[in-house]
Amino acid sequence: MGHSAVLLAVALAILPACGTGAPLQRRHKLLLVSFDGFRWNYDQDVDTPNLDTMAQEGVKARYMTPAFVTMTSPCHFTLVTGKYIENHGVVHNMFYNTTTKVRWPYHTTLGIQSWWDNGSIPIWITAQRQGLKTGSFFYPGGNVTYQGEAVTMSRKEGIFHNYKDEKEWRENVDTVMRWFTEDDADLVTLYFGEPDSTGHRYGPESQERKDMVHQVDRTVGYLRDSIKNHSLSESLNLIITSDHGMTTVHKEASDLVEFHKFPNFTFQDIEFELLDYGPNGMLIPKEGMLEKVYGVLKDAHPRLHVYKKEDFPKSFHYANNPRITSLLMYSDLGYVIHGRVSVQFNKGEHGFDNQDMDMKTIFRAVGPSFKAGLEVEPFESVHVYELMCHLLGIVPEPNDGHPGTLQPMLLSGSALPLGGQRRLVMALMGILMVLAKVT
Repeated sequence: MGHSAVLLAVALAILPACGTGAPLQRRHKLLLVSFDGFRWNYDQDVDTPNLDTMAQEGVKARYMTPAFVTMTSPCHFTLVTGKYIENHGVVHNMFYNTTTKVRWPYHTTLGIQSWWDNGSIPIWITAQRQGLKTGSFFYPGGNVTYQGEAVTMSRKEGIFHNYKDEKEWRENVDTVMRWFTEDDADLVTLYFGEPDSTGHRYGPESQERKDMVHQVDRTVGYLRDSIKNHSLSESLNLIITSDHGMTTVHKEASDLVEFHKFPNFTFQDIEFELLDYGPNGMLIPKEGMLEKVYGVLKDAHPRLHVYKKEDFPKSFHYANNPRITSLLMYSDLGYVIHGRVSVQFNKGEHGFDNQDMDMKTIFRAVGPSFKAGLEVEPFESVHVYELMCHLLGIVPEPNDGHPGTLQPMLLSGSALPLGGQRRLVMALMGILMVLAKVT
């Protein structure tokens, strides 16, 4: 005990010298808000005074590039882990088991722990382990345990949840404000299922989508007013972003991607399939049939791109995961994949190549740590995790982001500095504290 105490005292003594030279600041709270399916340019054909004011008083990215595959659960998990999808393992909106052939839809998958808790630790758990309180309100992945640990406070949307209810949106904001003020939360992630739902149903160029963007903007105004009314303006950083964009589906095209019409292809050669879910697909051919199936599909349609798992483009950071099947594919922008029958009815869709501009999304940030009136160049969503850890003053888990990418949007000395040396000392302190408890 005496030896450990001496080491701990040494670590505490050298800690101030290991920072970046900036004075140590008090920790600020953080609210991450995601409006699902908010394409990067949705504010360009709609008057959005509250989002515009937020940009004038804080930081706006020209756009943000989501991870591939551009789906809700995978992209949201990238935001809270800082990992590309092949590294965090939430590779689809649906849970599936290639052995049992079980497939569960999105809402059911939200509650399946094994789908989310597969080795990656999201920021809620990391923050809690370093002494902070966290909350997740409807955020994908926020309602299961990780290594036996749950988020401090959480709410899960129901299967018949009405995404469009503006009155409920305001009630949800009120609840989150109470978490910050009454429960002293340090980090909360808040999710809204719009304008994604409206974009799917009516299309991204529809008046209905434009009306929904008005509702989003009103909610941003209500949220910022609530932050002010709860005296949180000087202590809370607010980030508003999304998971992916949206594009118009070519429903009446003469060259639809329809597996059931491909010459020489038969589902009798397939052991497992995950099709009819937008522009992505996965297949496991029956034993000994891989080369045959691949040969039939690789040039079956000019709008369809089919790969063996090992040949999938590395730039997507997607295929190198055991959950990915032996054959996988994606289609061109605006084209969805039809499997056994043509069943895609959406007028809008996502899941396409993350380099397509229609898949890009928004990023806004305001608060005591952020510069004002700054527009930054586009960046990948994988870097947001490191930014959030920096704002909270916590040591991040290993991730694929870079801590310096988003630093230029911060005021000098605006957060707890966590340089490499400081992180090393903090890790040492954690070890020594454990030793002090057991000796």
